[in-house]
Amino acid sequence: MALFLSTYINRIDKKGRVSVPASFRAALSAQSFQGVVLFKSNSHSALEGFGWSAMEEISNRMDHYDLFSDAQDDLATSVFGAAVQLPFDGDGRIILPEALMTFADLSDKAAFVGLGKKFQIWQPGAFEKRSEAARKNVQSQKLTLPKGEAS
Repeated sequence: MALFLSTYINRIDKKGRVSVPASFRAALSAQSFQGVVLFKSNSHSALEGFGWSAMEEISNRMDHYDLFSDAQDDLATSVFGAAVQLPFDGDGRIILPEALMTFADLSDKAAFVGLGKKFQIWQPGAFEKRSEAARKNVQSQKLTLPKGEAS
């Protein structure tokens, strides 16, 4: 599965094209779909980004809900119903749909933020504020990683 690290700020052209960071593209190179899947974040004014295998994992996790339950329907609608597959062009760019750009308040620049198995796309100024808030939360709550399973 792809692993996304670091933060990159890339320019968005007038047609909505933006270059996906080379390290993100490299992490996705073994995927069956050569591109990314994006949908609106349910927590922030940002876009959630995944590779195809992560979307398959999310689909498998949905199996824990009853197929026709309200919870399953709401989550599936929010994630899969709103998701867009965006293939890479020959230069490693994607074209951001206008609705997603509006939702995340993107215009001329996009911050690609690696979050491990997923990434987010933010308006750069909004991400600066989010990054500061996240760091303060980690410090004030003394958050640490849970212990891994013994090997």
